[in-house]
Amino acid sequence: MTNYPLTELPDSPSSASDCSLERTAEVTRSTSETEVTVRINLDGSGQARLHTGIGFLDHMLDQVARHGMIDLDVDAEGDLHVDAHHTVEDVGITLGQAFLQALGTKQGIRRFGHAFVPLDEALSRVVVDCSGRPGLVMDVPFTSSMIGTFDSQLVHEFFQGFVNHALVTLHIDNLKGVNAHHQAETVFKGFACALRSAVEIDPRASGIIASTKGTL
Repeated sequence: MTNYPLTELPDSPSSASDCSLERTAEVTRSTSETEVTVRINLDGSGQARLHTGIGFLDHMLDQVARHGMIDLDVDAEGDLHVDAHHTVEDVGITLGQAFLQALGTKQGIRRFGHAFVPLDEALSRVVVDCSGRPGLVMDVPFTSSMIGTFDSQLVHEFFQGFVNHALVTLHIDNLKGVNAHHQAETVFKGFACALRSAVEIDPRASGIIASTKGTL
């Protein structure tokens, strides 16, 4: 499979209907609060160009790209003079929209993915199902309300925005953790690894939808 650099995406990424085509997308979301553009290649090499104006969010998105082997380009301008809430949520929404578009018909994907990821004392479990149904169950008892200048509550808002528009079911559990930065990082790394497994093309399932319903 040929990989396109982020600057040379096909004109019609949403037309991908089988694993022989690039699974890429570009989506822009504009509101009175934010403007977010996401470009994604699900079959990338983990490259990331991230400009959200929120350092910690860029750091977490870098984990998604690197460990998910997803090429990710995110540009966001938001009302950070208010706070980071709208920008974080809208980045999650736009990433979800781009992810769903890039996934195409979902033919041949494994559909399910899970990962346990540690970072020093912290350990998280993330399970994803590209089900076509949005759902988030998240149990992350952050030990601090702030991670530097980043409100830890916004981790939930990011993933809620993502699942609502990616149409995936996502279960996130932080099993252990003392340092809130470590807790968040294991969550995003686990998300990346689980997502990578779920969208991987199964060579035994060429042209097959992984559902008894025949659709996802």
